[in-house]
Amino acid sequence: MAPKLPPLRGLAPLCVILLLAVGVVTSRRPEPYYGRLIGHLTQYAHGIRGTVYAVDESTVFIKGFAYDGTGPDAYFWVGDSPQPSPEGTLVPYPEDYSSRDPPILSAHSNTDILLKLPAGKRLRDIKWISVWCRRFTVNFGDVFIPAGLDPPRPRVLPEFKRLAHGLRSGNISVLDAKTFYIPNLHYDGAGPDAYFWVGNGSEPNPFGTKVPNEMGSLNPLRGYQGEDIEIQLPAKLTAYDVDWLAVWCVEYRHNFGHVYIPKDLDVPPALGQTKITTSSTTSKTPHSATNNCKEILDKRLQVRWEIQGDQVQITLSARLRKEQYMAFGISGAEGRPAMLGADVVVAYWDSRANQPRVADYTITHLAQCDGERGVCPDQRLGGSNDAVLVTGRQRDGVTTITYRRPLAAAEPSRDREVLSSRSQSVIAAFGPLNSRSEANAHSFMDTTRHDVQLDFGAQSDNACIGLAELDELGPGAWPARVLSGVTNFTARIGPAGGRRGYTPITGHPSWGIAWYINDQLIPEIYVERGKTYTFYVEGGDDRTNPARYHPFYISDSSEGGFGQKKEEEQRKQRVFAGVAYDNEGYPFPTAVGRYCEWTHKSVDQANASPTFEQYVRTLQLECAPGDPATLVWTVAHETPDLLYYQCYTHNNLGWKIHVVDPGTAVPKPGDQKARINAAHRICPFSSTTFVLVITLLNMAVR
Repeated sequence: MAPKLPPLRGLAPLCVILLLAVGVVTSRRPEPYYGRLIGHLTQYAHGIRGTVYAVDESTVFIKGFAYDGTGPDAYFWVGDSPQPSPEGTLVPYPEDYSSRDPPILSAHSNTDILLKLPAGKRLRDIKWISVWCRRFTVNFGDVFIPAGLDPPRPRVLPEFKRLAHGLRSGNISVLDAKTFYIPNLHYDGAGPDAYFWVGNGSEPNPFGTKVPNEMGSLNPLRGYQGEDIEIQLPAKLTAYDVDWLAVWCVEYRHNFGHVYIPKDLDVPPALGQTKITTSSTTSKTPHSATNNCKEILDKRLQVRWEIQGDQVQITLSARLRKEQYMAFGISGAEGRPAMLGADVVVAYWDSRANQPRVADYTITHLAQCDGERGVCPDQRLGGSNDAVLVTGRQRDGVTTITYRRPLAAAEPSRDREVLSSRSQSVIAAFGPLNSRSEANAHSFMDTTRHDVQLDFGAQSDNACIGLAELDELGPGAWPARVLSGVTNFTARIGPAGGRRGYTPITGHPSWGIAWYINDQLIPEIYVERGKTYTFYVEGGDDRTNPARYHPFYISDSSEGGFGQKKEEEQRKQRVFAGVAYDNEGYPFPTAVGRYCEWTHKSVDQANASPTFEQYVRTLQLECAPGDPATLVWTVAHETPDLLYYQCYTHNNLGWKIHVVDPGTAVPKPGDQKARINAAHRICPFSSTTFVLVITLLNMAVR
């Protein structure tokens, strides 16, 4: 008897309907689905039984197959004669046998069997399937193929719609109910939080589901240059359950491109028959005995893992400095990186003994261990060291240490359980060792700052490419660009420049694109009070495509995004150009023109480009039809000294506008001397101290 639900007091009828609708998720095809029914095996001898389905035109599935295994020379057998006969063709089972001759059929009891027809045969080429004894030419059981049988077959879809970040592909195929084949995939890899994404509705939206990439990983997508890949829907999700497949940026809720999945889909069931060779699968070479690997801490730490009975073996690899440790373990809270309450293992190379070391730590307080609380080795608090060293080495500047720890929490007050049934939050850090060779405090940049999920029960979750160099900040930022003495500007969209561009220059997060002013990445603009300036804006005019709709405006906000803010947040910004108000008092952007974007010729080459000039050579300008918008701005005398050019619909695309009085010395492009001299007149320090102060001030402004 179903439990009686309490009355839903205070809810409008519509809310009740929505609640009921959310609780019922149905597939467009009933499950389980095994393909088109062929029929039941007819038994003549040896207990043959089973139900036969057409999976696709060359594959059959036998549900609940039974055979007593006593026939001396029995095989699956197919043919096109009116009745089973010696003129048939042998169908090996299992298909991937290692002996010279196909194995004789063994005993089965209620076994599900997948049979692949040999020698290019298709179901339309045969009339029957039999269990046949070759030595005595006896038919133990058979089923006949119905006339006019139309097996399920893969469905070819259009290519990805091209919306952002150079995404494009060939025609996408739904190979079976869970598998998509994406040929000639191109994507610049510059989206900070992009994934394959499926869901329901008329357009891609935030209420979707991540789909693992071709390596089975849920890391953000890398760049692709014309690769053929195969991806599979997770868990019990099938192509019949979703309306679209997209490349979607989760953090910024943007659709880079998508393809719709038709309602009349009739593809093969996903029973393991789909095995294609793609440019992704041919490169899946294991890096070690276990093929689970994740790169964290800005790709500076590689974590490999494998469950071994009631233990998990973990290998940490990093470019460590002398007297530096690496730490990894279970977060103190699920869904976020929490040091307090975490259970971690600290691994390091003991330079005095020239040996690797591992220690089990408990974090009871965010302070140095005082013997009673803090970041302490379990043994120092009277507990046990549950981390057992397996091996370690130092080679080519990389320290690699392997250890083993129990899955269970050996000491519940100090340890946390390692789950093998689902993902869980993990944390990691680098830091210096103190005089006791214990972990000292680490910097903010040297710890996990966002939730990192790891599935310890995974079998082939490998997204490792290679460790970053020892420089923990990665490649250096390009020098800030300057535009001065100019009254006309173009404003276009382009890539943010990865770890050399927007974020290291501004200190703000980026979602992969930024303003290019006069084809320079977020230059600092100098304007004079009383003068008039013209901006020719090419940020997009298609309101239906947020990835290509970036109206330009000028504000005192270093973040921007005026149009996405609530009214109380809008009141905190002062807008100086690019926004008007309608008769009802609602704001709207005025600088809305055609879309022009600097796009990657291949994948993002920012990290490999020492200068911005070299980087620009890897880009190409693509413009949609139409005209730019014109924004004319006369700088009032009361305008503040510092403003920002921004995007009306998104945060963090622009940078600084310096407002000066007429006659004020300003930097010229490529010249920082004027800024330094001006600051030095205000703060006459020694040159060494002055450089330090300027650096600290720049960090504070960011």
